Amino acid sequence: MASRHVVVVGAGIGGLTAALALAAKGHGVTVLERAAAPGGKMRQVEAGGRAMDAGPTVFTMRHVFDAVFADAGLRLDDHLTLRPCAVLARHAWADGGRLDLFADVDRSADAIGAFAGRAEGEGYRRFCREAARMFATLDRSFIQAPSPSMPGLLAGAGPFGLMDLLATRPFSTMWQALGTHFRDPRLRQLFGRYATYCGSSPWLAPATLMLVAHVEQAGVWMVEGGMHEVARTMARLATAKGATIRTGAEVREVTATRGRVDGVVTADGERIAADAVVVNADVAAVAEGLFGPGVASAVPRMPVRDRSLSALTWCVTGRARGFPLLRHTVFFSDAYGSEFDDVFRHDRIPRTPTVYVCAHDRGDDDAEPEGPERLLVLVNAPASGDRRGFPEAEVADAADRAFGLLGRCGLAVEGMEDAVATTPAGFGALFPATGGALYGRASHGWQASFGRPGVRTRMPGLYLAGGSAHPGPGVPMAAQSGRAAAACLLADLT
Repeated sequence: MASRHVVVVGAGIGGLTAALALAAKGHGVTVLERAAAPGGKMRQVEAGGRAMDAGPTVFTMRHVFDAVFADAGLRLDDHLTLRPCAVLARHAWADGGRLDLFADVDRSADAIGAFAGRAEGEGYRRFCREAARMFATLDRSFIQAPSPSMPGLLAGAGPFGLMDLLATRPFSTMWQALGTHFRDPRLRQLFGRYATYCGSSPWLAPATLMLVAHVEQAGVWMVEGGMHEVARTMARLATAKGATIRTGAEVREVTATRGRVDGVVTADGERIAADAVVVNADVAAVAEGLFGPGVASAVPRMPVRDRSLSALTWCVTGRARGFPLLRHTVFFSDAYGSEFDDVFRHDRIPRTPTVYVCAHDRGDDDAEPEGPERLLVLVNAPASGDRRGFPEAEVADAADRAFGLLGRCGLAVEGMEDAVATTPAGFGALFPATGGALYGRASHGWQASFGRPGVRTRMPGLYLAGGSAHPGPGVPMAAQSGRAAAACLLADLT
């Protein structure tokens, strides 16, 4: 096939994956990123004079990235340094309870048995087996497919497809299904948290999302240099393969002639011709006309009520005292159900939030770094950043609640004068048309996954990549979408 020119709009992980794949095949690729650096949600901020990840903090599904690098004739280990986590995360409750989950299932089962009783440890083993079966059923037939469809799902699930698909519990909520494995409400809290990895409530998301537990159990890695290093590395490799990556370059319009995409126009009026365009932005931005009226109908519009979670985050440099933080620690709220009622029903920051802390300078042991350390502190929030402001007083009150929970669990963070807060309005400004939603469409109800558009759109020559498109949110899923977008684009051009 003769070399073609492709424009990639956005240098998030989906766009970078597509750019690397296309450039490795010898095609001309121009990546236009409106921010000052590649990465998209995998961004960095500076707090206390030190740079730190302010987006995704967990590297999972390494096999996806092994395939991405292999497609380009590269080896991941030659370009990124990964260290597997023996402890997946530490979990704490204000009553003093504390539980670590390990990469080893038996070790986790023993820890759960000691924490909540032997029966709960056996329940965890059953839970892991069910999550593994769910993932095996949906991996090839759904996750790796370029678009979500019921016929494709049934065809790909094998001779016992319907029975296997029903075994993924699409018509039960995650909270209901967890009750069949665990009696201890703290364990339902802990494993219900996997729904939030898709921006959803465990009371509204299907039990199918329990497969996220299998994804994490299959391996969590720490990346030397942080998660932003993944984006920097992929941008560098795409450039080495011939791609051009331009930062500070905003796209105003994706143009089309006679019903087919033919290029883009930047915010400063430059027109760039293209045989195809990959949009690595939230699909809502396309549907809302932010890339011009000519392509707005290429994807379906999503109601505001279907938006996923946003977040309120604080990036701080300070001294953590009194609690043995690991790289990943979750502090659970005293009233877990009200957290999701507040977000999805009352459109407000939770009054009793669960708090996630990523200690960037720690590993999966209790070793405390010397001097001040970098911390990302996060609570869930509604994706209403385009409908209302989040005044300083509200953010300060949320900080009091979040850090108050940390204090009740024994953690004090000292010296946070340089904290950098990002509200849903801030995320909405970074990612237009989302209101700050960080995961695209919420996975509420069994049909939600079919509401995500596939990587092909209704407009010939226009493709999608990123966590708001199929197969869904998360760094490896976004990379999978970029890989699928490149494959479909090449097949269509051929």
